[in-house]
Amino acid sequence: MQRTPQFTFDPTEGMRDLWQVFSLLEKAWSGSPVQFAWQKTLGNFLAVTGGDHTVKIFDRHGQKRNEISLPGNCVAMDWDKDGDTLAIITDKSSTIFLWDANTNKTSQVDSGMRDAMSFLLWSRVGTLLAVGTTKGNLLIYNRQTSRKIPVLGKHTKRITCGCWSTENLLALGGEDKMITISNQEGDTIRQTAVSSDPSDMQFSVMKTDERISTRESTVSVIVGKKTLFLFNLNDPDNPIDLKFQQPYGSIVTYRWYGDGYIMIGFSRGCFVVISTHIREIGQEIFQAHNHKDNLSSIAISQSLNKAASCGDNCIKIHDLSDLREMYAIINLDDENKGVDQLAWTDDGQLLAVSTRRGSLHVFLTKLPILGDTCGTRIAYLTSLLEVTVANHVESEPPVTVSVEVEPSFVAIGVYHLAVGMNNRAWFYALGENNVKKLKDVEYLGTVASMHLNSDYAAALFEGKVQLHMIESEGLDAREERETRLFPADDDKCRILCHALTSDFLIYGADTGVIHYFYIEDWQYVNEYRHPVSVRKIFPDPNGTRLVFIDDKSDGFVYCPVNDRLYEIPNFSPTIKGILWENWPMDKGVFVAFDDDKVYTYVFHKDAIQGSRIILAGGTEVPFSHKPLLLYNGELTCQTQSGKTNNIYLSTHSFLGNFKDFGPNELRQMLTQTLMLKRFSEAWELCRLLNDHSSWNELAKACLYHMEVDFAIRVYRTFGNAGMVMSLEQIKGIEDHNLLAGHLAMFTSDFNLAQDLYLASSCPVAALEMRKDLQHWDSALQLAKRLAPDQIPLISKQYAMQLEFTGDYVNALAHYEKGITGNNKYQEHDEACLAGVAQMSIRMGDIRRGVNQAIKHPSRLLKRDCGAILESMKQFSEAAQLYEKGQYYDKAASVYIRCKNWAKVGELLPHVSSPKIHLQYAKAKEADGRYKEAVTAYEHAKQWDSVIRLYLDHLNNPEKAVNIVRETQSLDGAKMVARFFLQLGDYGSAIQFLVMSKCNNEAFTLAQQHNKMEIYADIISSESTTNEDYQSIALYFEGEKKHFQAGKFFLQCGQYGRALKHFMKSPNTEENLAIEMAIETVGRANDEALTNQLIDYLMGESDGMPKDARYLFQLYMALKQHRDAARTAIVIAREEQSSGNYRSAHDLLFSMYSQLKTQKIKIPSEMATSLMILHSYILVKMHVKRGDHMKGARLLVRVANNISKFPSHIVPILTSTVIECHRAGLKNSAFSFAAMLMRPEYRNKIDLKYKKKIEAMVRRPDTTEAEEPTTPCPYCGFQLPECELLCPGCKNNLPYCIATGRHMVRDDWTVCPHCDFPALYSEFKNMLQTENVCPMCSKRINIIDLKKINDCTQYLKPEDGD
Repeated sequence: MQRTPQFTFDPTEGMRDLWQVFSLLEKAWSGSPVQFAWQKTLGNFLAVTGGDHTVKIFDRHGQKRNEISLPGNCVAMDWDKDGDTLAIITDKSSTIFLWDANTNKTSQVDSGMRDAMSFLLWSRVGTLLAVGTTKGNLLIYNRQTSRKIPVLGKHTKRITCGCWSTENLLALGGEDKMITISNQEGDTIRQTAVSSDPSDMQFSVMKTDERISTRESTVSVIVGKKTLFLFNLNDPDNPIDLKFQQPYGSIVTYRWYGDGYIMIGFSRGCFVVISTHIREIGQEIFQAHNHKDNLSSIAISQSLNKAASCGDNCIKIHDLSDLREMYAIINLDDENKGVDQLAWTDDGQLLAVSTRRGSLHVFLTKLPILGDTCGTRIAYLTSLLEVTVANHVESEPPVTVSVEVEPSFVAIGVYHLAVGMNNRAWFYALGENNVKKLKDVEYLGTVASMHLNSDYAAALFEGKVQLHMIESEGLDAREERETRLFPADDDKCRILCHALTSDFLIYGADTGVIHYFYIEDWQYVNEYRHPVSVRKIFPDPNGTRLVFIDDKSDGFVYCPVNDRLYEIPNFSPTIKGILWENWPMDKGVFVAFDDDKVYTYVFHKDAIQGSRIILAGGTEVPFSHKPLLLYNGELTCQTQSGKTNNIYLSTHSFLGNFKDFGPNELRQMLTQTLMLKRFSEAWELCRLLNDHSSWNELAKACLYHMEVDFAIRVYRTFGNAGMVMSLEQIKGIEDHNLLAGHLAMFTSDFNLAQDLYLASSCPVAALEMRKDLQHWDSALQLAKRLAPDQIPLISKQYAMQLEFTGDYVNALAHYEKGITGNNKYQEHDEACLAGVAQMSIRMGDIRRGVNQAIKHPSRLLKRDCGAILESMKQFSEAAQLYEKGQYYDKAASVYIRCKNWAKVGELLPHVSSPKIHLQYAKAKEADGRYKEAVTAYEHAKQWDSVIRLYLDHLNNPEKAVNIVRETQSLDGAKMVARFFLQLGDYGSAIQFLVMSKCNNEAFTLAQQHNKMEIYADIISSESTTNEDYQSIALYFEGEKKHFQAGKFFLQCGQYGRALKHFMKSPNTEENLAIEMAIETVGRANDEALTNQLIDYLMGESDGMPKDARYLFQLYMALKQHRDAARTAIVIAREEQSSGNYRSAHDLLFSMYSQLKTQKIKIPSEMATSLMILHSYILVKMHVKRGDHMKGARLLVRVANNISKFPSHIVPILTSTVIECHRAGLKNSAFSFAAMLMRPEYRNKIDLKYKKKIEAMVRRPDTTEAEEPTTPCPYCGFQLPECELLCPGCKNNLPYCIATGRHMVRDDWTVCPHCDFPALYSEFKNMLQTENVCPMCSKRINIIDLKKINDCTQYLKPEDGD
């Protein structure tokens, strides 16, 4: 009876699903635990026994295959090492029951033992069966020979446990608390006692430092459920007893795994991993509390690398490589009594668990990876008896097909699915919504693989392929096309692999032949012979390309269309298979895969260099993933759990959103797109990167793949006009080789370009390319075949290149070959003849070369040949050629080298080089021909030699002196000085010594001959050192020449001594001396010296005060402007008193200007004095121009300050009266006339005006027009225009230098030189007649006068100090 209980899988993320294959629950077993044992190695059968005196045999799908009745309860059962025989013992019989899995028969063997059997175990390496009894006796039975070896008294009590080693040693444990080790004959070779009952005995290899021994020398056994006892056969005296923590509970079971590790399960739900390495022994490597209440069993599958533990009512599976990772959790919700035992099949596919209530559940932990594809449709095994058909690309819903047998192969076609095992296959028709079983077919041998297309199936078995229709149409005409067996009987080859496309059956044989059979015509259409046998073939979806792997594990791409074969580069020998890209745009992409990695390859069909394959990159594949389908860089893989998983190839990382990546990642993606010819994606990447190098890379890739239109688009985008124009010219070319040649040339692969040009319809293009590249050697070779008429032209160019590299012999030969003798090519021939001439000279055939050069019309050739000859020391021939070529300098130079002075003399008029003239001059001087020598020295600009000859040999000192003066030659000056010294002309000698910078000699000479004044005059005009000045000053000091001594002390910076001498200077030089003294004090900037000079000027020292002007100069030199200003006012007052009004005005103006420049406040007395003096000076100008009103107003201002003009009181008052009268200012005229009538002035009035003035006083007329008013520039108050003090704001107002009136804002200008203000209209009017400024007396061009709109900067209140 079978029933499926409820169970659930824990949904923890990352955990895998496990399927329940079947559950067993028989009535006879219920209520008590069952025993079970998987068939070893194959795992096809499961033996189960309960308390019902039977052993039932089930297959892996849960079908009962046999039932063995027993005389009593089963005590123990065990499968032999190959899984062929199941041995069973019972409690009521001495018979051993043996069931044969191959024949499904049961046999019995009499043990011959009197007592009941308690233990049974097959050897791990042979056919030996060990059986133990309740009284401690042992039987060793050899199944092969049927020999029985009884061993009595092996133990004294019941044998309870035991194990075989790989060396066929048998370890046993019994209730007598003894462990025995026996050989296969039953002889005891070791024994040891333990403290309690032993159980669960296992042989293993201890982990050691040396790791040399692989022999199983350690027996492990649980003692009294508490300790783990390790007994080493090689070290029997030192067994190890491992105790564990009390909270763990008792030891339930344990398993050895890996490199000496033991996993131990404890009753309270823990499992612990320890290492048996001697240094780590007893240490817990890992510990997990897997089950809440209890743990009943653990199992390890080495093939899966997994460990499972069961307890309570759940199973937990861990990964041995990382125990912390939980692989799966199975909860058995119905099992209220809990689970009992756990066991895996040897291949790890199935996991069986028994429960305490007597049921058994089998789970699938690993599926065989079976799958196939047809286009984008995939079929794969999802359970042992279930195949799923899916098409993720077309988004079709998956269809599951239940199959009758556990298949060993799966094949999918357009409309069909085939599954099969051994020599049978079952075919299913795939409908829209349902799946219909069609038929099953038996073949003549075990099917290795099968492929389907829309109509046919092709099965490979035992070296043959059977091609047959899947669904027969029943027409007679098709009978011969119903089925066919390959190869034909006469062909002795053995087929190793095959494939089926929509049109072709393709197969590869052990002879290396690949056959294409065209199904439509039912005949062979192509065959390719490979040197070694072909192991696997993989055609692309169309069948136009094929990848095959041969016996040497090399991979190739074969194109049947042109019968070309291409080896796949870097092809790993571990490759298991190939998948072609199913995305229609990526026709040349395929991947090769092995267990760990997928390699992406690209087949470049139309590249410049011809078709080739490149490795684009590799992608890691997760463990136990088998690739099934490749579509647009997405790899669909099948997993052990019966699912599919999609992996994106690392070579296709550009599929997706580019915006999240930086420039480095984008560049890597660009490289990938270019490898895969994905130009539209590459274009987008280049737009994002937007740098020149990326666009260039894309353009080069387009050229490489001959995508000319796309390349033009790219080059146009980044502005390479030259390439766009070049590609536009060639894009229409239909000749593939010619076009490829041009593109190869553009990518600088010139050898390839030449080969392609020569294979094209225009081979001469190769010659043109080599000429453009100046590859003359290659060009000559090509010209011989393609264009013999070009040989002379190429020869000349080649000769020039050879000459440049120094290969003169071949250069001469090619120049000679280049001579055509045709007048049409005269210029070309001349160049060749020139080359012949030069090469002949270089080769030593000088006569021929020189004759050629002389005959040749070119001057340059004569120069070049001359240079070659000169370098070869052939001077006479070189000079001859230079002379013929009119290179006179060079000719003369060479003639000099061969001492041909006569020739040099002839050429000298034509020579410009000073060097040659110098050489000639030296030669002539040596010959005593001084005049010729002088001329040559002059041409050579060797003035010292010219001077020397004029003085020493030609006795012409005047000429020598003139040359020294012109050239300032130091050596020349010395020679002339020496000459004058000999003549006794010391003044001239001193002059030339100074000129030649021999100041000490000149000074000594001046001292000796009393010519110091001459020396001082000369040296003053030269740039001289302080020492020289000091020595002159000391000389003059000694001579009591104070002025000269002071002058030179000043020059050398000794200001105190200079001042002392200037103050001592005699009266004749006094004025000059005082000025020099002032300059000295100004430079010295020393207060003591200043005071000394001021005392001198004031007359403190000698009682004679000096002119105040000197004091003014002193203050100015010291930049003491305030003192200078005060002094200036004093001097101006004196000048004014003396009647020198212009001098006083100019002195005040200059002082005013300097104070203004220094930004020092102007004293009000100075400003007032300057204003009154300026008003007086303006009077004459206005009276002269006939403007009596302005004159009168200004004279009124002067007369009001008449005390400032003491020497001209009467004339000024007289002029004021007359001008006021003329201007109609009768009242003013009367008041000033009355002033003149005072006794002190009356007699001094000019007789011309005396009566008139007296009459005015006698008959007074006091009428007078009001003076016009204008606004104050500060506050706008209306006041008389000549009034300079504003009653409104109390400011002194600036006055116009042209009229003397106060300034107004809207009529403002300034003098361009002195910056004094003037009324723009009045000043402009004045400049019509007068072109000088009345204030600074400088000339003004009326054009330079500018009206100032904003006069704020000039309106700073002028306060006196």
